[in-house]
This record gives sequence, C-alpha cells and structure tokens, in this order.
Amino acid sequence: MRRRERIFRKPLPKHVAIILDGNGRWAKRRGQPRTYGHRHGALNLRRIAFEAHDLGIEVLSVYAFSTENWKRPQEEIDFLMQLPHNLREDFKDRFKHDEIRVVFSGRRDRVGKKNKELMAELEEKTKDREGLIVNVCLDYGGRHEIIEAAKSLAMAVQEGTRKPQDIDEAAIEEELYTHPLPPVDLLIRTSGELRISNFLLWQSAYAEFYFTKVHWPAFSVRRFHKAILSYQKRDRKFGGLKRSDHQ
Repeated sequence: MRRRERIFRKPLPKHVAIILDGNGRWAKRRGQPRTYGHRHGALNLRRIAFEAHDLGIEVLSVYAFSTENWKRPQEEIDFLMQLPHNLREDFKDRFKHDEIRVVFSGRRDRVGKKNKELMAELEEKTKDREGLIVNVCLDYGGRHEIIEAAKSLAMAVQEGTRKPQDIDEAAIEEELYTHPLPPVDLLIRTSGELRISNFLLWQSAYAEFYFTKVHWPAFSVRRFHKAILSYQKRDRKFGGLKRSDHQ
C-alpha cells in the first residue's frame, strides 16, 4: 500500500510543529556558508507546507528564529530576517490557489519596521483563507510567551477586568501568541537533537514527539510521511487510561 494511502486510513494530526534544525550543518557538509543552508531550508518549508495542505493538516507551525538566535553572527541574522519577504515570494503562486493562510507568532518589537509591516500585510491578505495555516514562529520563545501572558492577566486583575479565581487554562491560552490555534499534536525536530529548545512549551503539553537525524533541508516529503505514520501508531491517552487498561 502506498504511504499516502496508509496515512489516510487513520486520523491525521490537526497541528504539526517543526523545529527546522540543521540548515548550517547541511551547508557545511557541502562546503557552503550557513546562509546557503537557510535558503534551502526555506525552500523545503515550501515543499512540506504544500504537502501538509494536500494531506488536510490544519496547522503547520515552524520554528524559524528563536529569541536566543540573536546571539548568532550578524550576517546570519540579517539573512534570517529576510524570511517574511522570502515567504511571500516563495508562496505567492499558491497562496490564493490553495487557500493557504499565514500567521506569525513571537515578538515584533525587534524584527524591524519593514518586517512588521510585511508580516501584518501577509496576515491581512490571507486572513480569510480556509486551507492550511502556516504559523511562522519568528523571534519566538516559549518562556517569554508565557511570561507575557502572565503579565497581561496580572494587568487585567489590577484593572479589575478579571478576577484571580477566573484565571484558568482557557484564560492563559487566550493570551498566547498562537491563540486561537489548536494545541500541537505532533512535534518534529530534525538534525538529531533531542530537545524542544523553548518551542511552543504550553501548546506541546500533550504533543507526540518525533526526532530524526536528517538535517532540515534534506527532510523530504517521504520523511514527513514517515513522521505522520509514526504519530498514527501512538496511543494518545492525555493522562488518562483506556477502558482496556483498567481491566
């Protein structure tokens, strides 16, 4: 049976998140600068996003630039900050045809005026699309996101618009960058690292993890299918037990 046919036989993850790791190492193995790897990584995002859309996945979140990535060489930072522009150019021929929507999660006070305007433009132009949502996490950090949510709720309590006893999971989720996206079902990390690096900490509380040694630019559609098939074999209990486990 073909891999795609096998995928459609079981429920798909609604929200897939990917840590796009290994661009620099992939480039180095080819005697190229790290920016070469990042460019090919961006092109691979296009391939995987279109496949996610064709499969019927609702949300694809990608870790494009973390709050810690500002420590990298300036040349690399400058290249990565071209992502919103490259995203618009790489996707423009299928944005409308495939009903793909783009949103951004993360801080916007450090990415520059041009990027802020471009990000707002992409979100506005695609806001009514009903296909795959591509959630680009740019200058994103999970801890910072939760801290900002806590500050917002604390301010609301101070202003009298919320009561402390009314703060629950739903209230916190409303303050996250990713609201109202669903929680992460499957989190993929490429390049062999076995950690989540401050990515979607709250949203991934019950996510299934999939780690692969393959660098992101080489993470093919076939390997994406393999990750989904692995997810479909998992027994997701969300902290509870199935009836058979009680017996």
